[in-house]
Amino acid sequence: MSARRKNNADQPELPIQVPPDNTPGVVNAAPVPEGGATEAPRRGSARKGNEATHVLAEKVALPAPARSFVPGKIELPLHRRVDRNFLDYASYVIRDRAIPNLADGLKPVQRRILWALHDKDDGRFIKVANVVGHTMQYHPHGDASIGDALVVLANKRYLIEGQGNFGNLLTGDLAAAPRYIECRLTELARTELFNDEITELVPSYDGRNQEPVALPSKLPLLLMLGAEGIALGMSSRILPHNFPELLEAQIAILKKQPFKCLPDFQTGGLMDARGYKDGAGEIKVRARLRVKDESTVVIKEIPPTTTTDSLIGSIEDASRKGKIKVRSINDFTSEEVEIEVKAPSGVSAEQLADALYAFTDCEVTISSRIVVIRNNRPVELTVSEVLRENTAQLVEILKRELELKETHLQDELHFRTLERIFIEERLYKKIEQCRTNEAVFTAVREGFKPFRRQLIRELTEPDIERLLTIRIRRISLFDINKHREEVERVKIELAEARKNLKHLTRYVIGHLEALLAKYRPLYPRLTRSSRYDEVDAKEVAFKAFKVAYDRASGYVGHKVSGSEFQVECTRFDKLIFVFKDGHYQVSELPEKLYVGPDLIYCGLPERDRVFTCAYTTREATYLKRFTFGGAILNKVYRCIPPKARVLFFEPDTPSELYIRYKPAPYQKINQQTCRPAEVEVRGPKTRGRQVSIKDVSSITSQPTRGWDPEAPTTRLQFA
Repeated sequence: MSARRKNNADQPELPIQVPPDNTPGVVNAAPVPEGGATEAPRRGSARKGNEATHVLAEKVALPAPARSFVPGKIELPLHRRVDRNFLDYASYVIRDRAIPNLADGLKPVQRRILWALHDKDDGRFIKVANVVGHTMQYHPHGDASIGDALVVLANKRYLIEGQGNFGNLLTGDLAAAPRYIECRLTELARTELFNDEITELVPSYDGRNQEPVALPSKLPLLLMLGAEGIALGMSSRILPHNFPELLEAQIAILKKQPFKCLPDFQTGGLMDARGYKDGAGEIKVRARLRVKDESTVVIKEIPPTTTTDSLIGSIEDASRKGKIKVRSINDFTSEEVEIEVKAPSGVSAEQLADALYAFTDCEVTISSRIVVIRNNRPVELTVSEVLRENTAQLVEILKRELELKETHLQDELHFRTLERIFIEERLYKKIEQCRTNEAVFTAVREGFKPFRRQLIRELTEPDIERLLTIRIRRISLFDINKHREEVERVKIELAEARKNLKHLTRYVIGHLEALLAKYRPLYPRLTRSSRYDEVDAKEVAFKAFKVAYDRASGYVGHKVSGSEFQVECTRFDKLIFVFKDGHYQVSELPEKLYVGPDLIYCGLPERDRVFTCAYTTREATYLKRFTFGGAILNKVYRCIPPKARVLFFEPDTPSELYIRYKPAPYQKINQQTCRPAEVEVRGPKTRGRQVSIKDVSSITSQPTRGWDPEAPTTRLQFA
């Protein structure tokens, strides 16, 4: 096997450590020059410079040691290639896939679909499969992505008119296969999107066809359609707006008046746009609910990003988790949304409506960020900036169209003048004897010299070519009166075009007002703007959990079948646990938590609720009233001193306490009563008032079986 190795430019050049001089048969390998193999060296010798060296059997002299390899100091060709390829890919995704263009508001696949429809447009419906196949001449990706993008455009209702099953935005049903559905351009798209004379074309991905860089759109499509795309390092989410309101905003821009535009969704709903911030914030959208009766709520409109199936799924999920209480859900959606939700007994329809907003997808928050491609670079804009850019573009396009119209009318007027002179003065007779093409052109040119002053411009060879194509029938049937009428019509249109160019702003406003008058009834606002208060989930949460304590097993939670405490809670509630040794803590709602047999209290933590506690130490027994106040979740606190023991613990303040002492020699009083209300309310760390230094047997709020009503009893007074 040859020892020679070619140096590949794509292969990184790894550093080679030179072995020590006493290593037999090894030399450092220098790279082979580009262009092929080199001549084999003589045995025992090595080539220098760019020539290759080889591993030899015998020991040879080694060159000077190479520099030691330091990681991070070498930039390999592979690194450069990866960086370059990644940047190229990122740029492609940003500009040619995910982010729409500011010029026409379209992504490349949408633009190519519309261009294919324009190319095949004859006013009749075309199978979507044929449109997809035609679009693949311009689009380098698969047919599935094209078909999906076409269905989305058709459901927007503005540019593509569909025939057949294009899916349902309300229910989330998918469209039929492309071979079963048809589409065509709408009248709005035909008149406002295309002009072949001013469209800049570039070669398609394979160079076989021509596609537009951007369509000469006279519509604010970016805000009409909305867009959403995730690229490398950036994302864009543009919310759709109401078409007539966008036209009104453009008129206001041309009149230098203030304006404001808010999103509008096809699914309707109620919108709170206080945080929209001109397209750089977020909005809240609610489903529109109607209270049918005392226990029934009907959903009539749904928020965007949801369907009836997903909305019902979120309601069922919230019900399973105990967030809301629902008796039944019935979906009667057809052309319009109608979801009937029934509440169980004890829950009103108003409570159910608030819970639906708080715990389900009946209320969603949508963020907006307008990132677009402008001048082949991504930029972040606001709604106002986009509208001003679109309006300036509209003015420029209409100006170019008027200039083109003026040029065409001038050419038509010029040719009609040539035609009249050519026929009336019988100039065609002068070419009857001409034998060559040059002679014919010369005869026609000489024939028009006496009428030069009647011409609008100089006679050109294309003019002569066009005159020579006039048919004999038109010459024989030439009507001078009809010709004059056509000339007058052209002159009127030419004067109108020049007038519009002189008063361009007024012309643009008239164009927008004509669109507004035509399309306002077709595209009413669907999403109503309103300000509504945020529903506090804690306030509307249902007490769907019952926490119980089983002292025998030591477990507490809403999945424990115990007889003690049984606290009704919501999923947001916290619980406070108090133990015999006086420590307590606040915890999340547990399913099944082991706390042991020493739990003396379990309940909801109420900061201002007064608790009564009696405890004993080695020295004395104390009584106190306190509030827990605030507490950190899962942190252990103490309400009595260490090594003390709780004798009595009860929420609120009992009217009287019954104290029994352990019998002792020479003890005259074995039981007493007291009024806990005489003790002031302090914090949990307060020591409280001393009851007695005698050993206490029990302290209760009611006389127990061991209480002797006939025994000597005194009332304990707290100074």
